[in-house]
Amino acid sequence: MSVVGSSLSGEQERKLLSLFNNVRLHLLYKASVHGYMHQAFHNRCDGQGPTILVAYNKTGFIFGGYITTVQQLPGNSYIFEPEEMHGNDLQLTECEVYRVEQRGDILEKPWRNINWEGFSTKQRLMDYIQNYKPEVNSVVQARVLLVGPVGAGKSSFFNSINSVFKGHVTGPANSGSAGTSLTTQFRTYNIKAGQDRSALPLVLCDTMGLEEGLGAGLDIDDITSVLKGHIQDRYQFNPSTSIQSDSSFFCKSPSLKDRIHCVVYVLDACKISLISAKMVDKFTAIRKIVNKQGVPLLVLLTKVDEACPLVKEDLTNIYISHYIEKMIREVSLCIGVSQSCVVPVKNYSREFELDVNTDILLLSAVVQMLRYTDDYFDDLYQAGDQRPETPDS
Repeated sequence: MSVVGSSLSGEQERKLLSLFNNVRLHLLYKASVHGYMHQAFHNRCDGQGPTILVAYNKTGFIFGGYITTVQQLPGNSYIFEPEEMHGNDLQLTECEVYRVEQRGDILEKPWRNINWEGFSTKQRLMDYIQNYKPEVNSVVQARVLLVGPVGAGKSSFFNSINSVFKGHVTGPANSGSAGTSLTTQFRTYNIKAGQDRSALPLVLCDTMGLEEGLGAGLDIDDITSVLKGHIQDRYQFNPSTSIQSDSSFFCKSPSLKDRIHCVVYVLDACKISLISAKMVDKFTAIRKIVNKQGVPLLVLLTKVDEACPLVKEDLTNIYISHYIEKMIREVSLCIGVSQSCVVPVKNYSREFELDVNTDILLLSAVVQMLRYTDDYFDDLYQAGDQRPETPDS
């Protein structure tokens, strides 16, 4: 396969780079190779972050523009007369689009180790999950609660894990990008695997999405009831009031197996910089409740492929991406957890078939959830401490 080359001379490229600070150019699109149709242009250039378009005409002019939502060229905007810019000649002989990459985008070595050995790694992770046994005899399944803003990918994460163990992409849980939460009930999802389709030792619990406004989204007071095991499957959340003890979905005497053993915040990597102060306050309030109950907390960072073009090109770049590493540091500070608690994943959203590297990243996240669940049980029963089974103590 031939390599698509740039039409810029070395001197021309150096002049372009001089307008930035420590960047490089990555050729995304070349009209003479990929076609002049707008679909070909958008397929290769959309969602790529900061880009430069370079156009060439018959008169010999080279002109274009820079587009970004992240950074701006230093100095003021430039206004050119058409004659000066392209000689009034818009009949192009070539058009190229380059992604502008910071030279520090790729780190010299991974900042977190993961084994990308394909199907052998995937099978090893699946075996770990299928053979997992909680360290308490009275509990057969770890219960993990997913909490996050509307559209962050909570339901999509369950669908993705279910897809991995089913062998093809599925979508039993409502997911999408609606402005309000598609999940309005408390749902507990079992995942089945193997030839006998037996349930995994893991239950993923989905909640109504968090929203900023009063009387909208998940009521924070319901979090305590969920953590303690009082709320049963298919309870219909009421954003304006928390569950009452006389509700038919209220379990008055839950046992340890009904409690939540690990809480996972689910955040959209593309919207980290857009998290409002009100939403941060909600996360802080929930974290205090979770800490009071002694439940470990993880953060799941979804849509990392949409947030970082390098990861979109190759998911195995996830732990050599300077941008993702920086984002995880920011999430750590924003949410108030250690960086080791932040786990990036890519959910299945538009694919028809499974991808082994996507599966490895998803399964690695589940393994971390099970490890944190073990920490919960260790804390309950360390040094022979036999705590009561009821969570109200």
